Amino acid sequence: MTTTERRTMPSRPPGGAPGRRRRTVNGAAEPHLAVRGLKGVVLLLCCAVVVLPFVAVIATSLADQAQITEAGGYVLWPTNPSFDAYAAIFRGGVVTRATLVSVGITVVGSALSVSVVALLAYSLSRPGSWGHRPILLLVLFTMLFNAGMIPNYLLMKELGLIDSYWALILPGLTSAFQVIIMRAFFMEVPREIVDAARIDGAGELQILTRIMLPLSKAVIAVIALFNAVAYWSAFFNAVLYINSTEKWPLQLVLRTYVVDNTQIGTDLPGEVVPPQQSLQMAILVVSLIPICLVYPLLQRHFAKGVVIGAVKG
Repeated sequence: MTTTERRTMPSRPPGGAPGRRRRTVNGAAEPHLAVRGLKGVVLLLCCAVVVLPFVAVIATSLADQAQITEAGGYVLWPTNPSFDAYAAIFRGGVVTRATLVSVGITVVGSALSVSVVALLAYSLSRPGSWGHRPILLLVLFTMLFNAGMIPNYLLMKELGLIDSYWALILPGLTSAFQVIIMRAFFMEVPREIVDAARIDGAGELQILTRIMLPLSKAVIAVIALFNAVAYWSAFFNAVLYINSTEKWPLQLVLRTYVVDNTQIGTDLPGEVVPPQQSLQMAILVVSLIPICLVYPLLQRHFAKGVVIGAVKG
């Protein structure tokens, strides 16, 4: 046997049996079966910790008083599910009106916020624009300091926005973080494309609407999702600026009935009122549904938009 043949022969373990090589994944040895099983159990437990509260909330909203009492407050599987709690909260009118208010504020606020952020980010991404550096420093300054609650309230009062829907929209209209993300994305667009558009006679607004925005759908989707979640979940501005209960958003109604444990359904005389726990959980489910429906539609843009906007600043 030659030296070359001896070198190419597979190695054998001491017992003489042919050696068994472990599969590799990305250059590393594949984990042992027990390790993979342990990882699966840990992931399953983490999923259960996340999913079970949602299941308990939905199941409790469908349960009757006997099941809630027997389960000690929260039900995981209702034996006789009923939608009486949902019918009661929408029949009362408060939740229906608050839901419409929240939807309107979220849609209008998100649209205006994306527009303002896009305009500001595009102007700051142009190196030759007037006042580019001072305005950028002012935007960055707002990430570190803010006026505070009392000055903001006095400002809203001087502008005549107390007890107005605009008081729920204007304070969160723009965000320095979102401006920086979109500005970084705009700066990654090749300058040759912008120069070619200018040679063809396009103005700044045409470049923004016909070139920049179509190329930045991922970032726009991320910013729109951020703003939609912020407007939908906000309740503190309503506590400060809204005096009329008819203008309450859904989150303030949720806080009043669930956190403060205010009785629901006492204004429905002559009707059988579902359990208070079921009514509270029904309001909570109604407040969760819109975001749960919107997020899957934008999820595929989420990671891409954040990563692209954060690569270059």
